[in-house]
Amino acid sequence: MAGKVLNYYAGGNTARGFHSLYESNLEGLSSLFILKGGPGTGKSSLMRKLGKEWNGKGFDIEYLHCSSDNDSIDGLIIRALGFGIVDGTAPHVIKPKAPGAVEEYINLGEAWDSAKLKERREEIEELTGKISQSFQSAYACFAKALRIHDEWETYYIENMDFEKANELTLELIESFFGRKALDKKPDVRHRFLGAATPAGAVDFVPNLTEGLAKRYLIKGRPGSGKSTMLKKLAAEAEQRGFDVEIYHCGFDPNSLDMVIVRELGFAIFDSTSPHEYFPDRESDEIIDMYSRTIAPGTDEKYEDQIADVGRRYKEKMKEAIASLAKASHLHDDLEDIYVEAMDFQHVDRVAAEISAEIQRLSEK
Repeated sequence: MAGKVLNYYAGGNTARGFHSLYESNLEGLSSLFILKGGPGTGKSSLMRKLGKEWNGKGFDIEYLHCSSDNDSIDGLIIRALGFGIVDGTAPHVIKPKAPGAVEEYINLGEAWDSAKLKERREEIEELTGKISQSFQSAYACFAKALRIHDEWETYYIENMDFEKANELTLELIESFFGRKALDKKPDVRHRFLGAATPAGAVDFVPNLTEGLAKRYLIKGRPGSGKSTMLKKLAAEAEQRGFDVEIYHCGFDPNSLDMVIVRELGFAIFDSTSPHEYFPDRESDEIIDMYSRTIAPGTDEKYEDQIADVGRRYKEKMKEAIASLAKASHLHDDLEDIYVEAMDFQHVDRVAAEISAEIQRLSEK
């Protein structure tokens, strides 16, 4: 029987540039392979092959998805074995803590024909430069969108009852935890539930919340206190010794979108666009931040201003996604060059060697 598969992002294209949460998710692994090599060298395919193989053997696996390529993954973790394998090329460069003892580099560049690549050096350099420019353009648009979003939030922050927001948070703490606590050091992981990708906003909320007894769907407006409440709930879970998964916002990593405490069987998440969900399980519960914390009539009072800021925000986000899509297309062209120069039989041999290492770990 196949194991479970957990999907999330450990890195994202955000309003603050590329933001990495890899360190949090790789912490505690006893064996980590870091893949090096250019685009099109088979890193994602190798990891997917290993993931499919060991998931089929009954092991739970975690896929760390690529925010810049909807069809690729950047990492695979088999936590029960303390094993991980990641793409260690820019922008998610992994700094080893115990090289050789824990981390081991695998250079897939050994499988390419350097002579063929040198013949197309100018083309490679040109594409690489254009890809970098496209990402910088995307980040600049995301940054402008964040400033517009901050403007959007002010209409609600100025009409927010912070005392009521605190009351709601305390109610949830009491409901979730009561007097429960565990006498252990909690395992805390920071991740992204979704990301801005070349195909638009993508999230893994259904997968991440699968099997949980209770889901709380937060509804509200920008600036209605959703992220602040989630931060307080995460801190409470950690203080009481519960393992907690903290999911950051793929647009602004300083904000939170979801908290999961599997030991208590619940998830609570921001269920507004771009990851908008509605109750589809009998146990799902909506938490309406607007009705609980915002002065009645705020939407109507600032209707024209909110419509304008919302329109400007969407325009900037659309521009940013278009730049990511351009970078992706250019990256595909760059990959084609490397694919033609690769000996994928060598990559298959590397995959077999890593699988043998995983087998060794499973027999300990």
